[in-house]
Amino acid sequence: MSWFESLVLGLVQGLTEFLPVSSSAHLRLTAVFAGWTDPGAAFTAITQIGTEAAVLIYFRKDIANILSAWFRSLFDKNMRQDPDARMGWLVIVGSIPIGVLGVTLKDQIEGPFRDLRITATMLIVMGVVLGVADRLAARDEASGRHRLPKQRKTLQDLNIKDGLIYGFCQAMALIPGVSRSGATISGGLFLGYRREAAARYSFLLAIPAVLASGVFELKDAAAAGHVSWGPTLFATVIAFVSGYAVIAWFMKFISSKSFMPFVWYRVALGVAIIALVSAGVLSPHAGESAG
Repeated sequence: MSWFESLVLGLVQGLTEFLPVSSSAHLRLTAVFAGWTDPGAAFTAITQIGTEAAVLIYFRKDIANILSAWFRSLFDKNMRQDPDARMGWLVIVGSIPIGVLGVTLKDQIEGPFRDLRITATMLIVMGVVLGVADRLAARDEASGRHRLPKQRKTLQDLNIKDGLIYGFCQAMALIPGVSRSGATISGGLFLGYRREAAARYSFLLAIPAVLASGVFELKDAAAAGHVSWGPTLFATVIAFVSGYAVIAWFMKFISSKSFMPFVWYRVALGVAIIALVSAGVLSPHAGESAG
């Protein structure tokens, strides 16, 4: 991998990780259209450490409060009802599905799931799901002459059942094209949570899963010796900087805007990929690395 490739791919990772458009799909597609080799699941997992570092810094106060309350709740029963302590436990509960499925489906994630036809299909399907969820949220929040707006839930209403459902939504992002934020935010909207609440829990929930995945891939990559460490670490830094900027913008955007621009973008991109593959312009395995 060249330094220019790492710059471009690091930017793509940072710009798309927190938007509901699938960063893994965009890394794959960027490599395909540029004529580069697929950066692979290991590159994706390692550069995601950079974007999660952006989450850690952006939500540092929330995370510090959660960690402090959670540790105290281990020894003080009265602390277990504290909202921050509960959030700590709910992040752990919500991380279980992706941890189990990530290990179980590792070979599929690094192989068959990277087929462009699967990526395109997931872009379209999950785009439609996000669109439906967004419309339901908008309907609930709209006030009319004959009815009051339905009160949607905040993170204070989060419970173990909802945390697990969020977790299974996050696990769907193991398939390129789904989008971690898109799946978890959609799940939160269907569960009746406000847009900001769904996004905030989505970002917090990603921290243990992404960091664990990155460390796991670092260990395997170091043992195999097939990673271009300089460019990969450079891409990780670029992903951190661009990712932080996107988080700040996205949290403001969702407070008043619809997700529909992302929905139309996902569907259009998915349809274009399917058309190009069907016409023989692109191979469904274009750019895949041999290793």
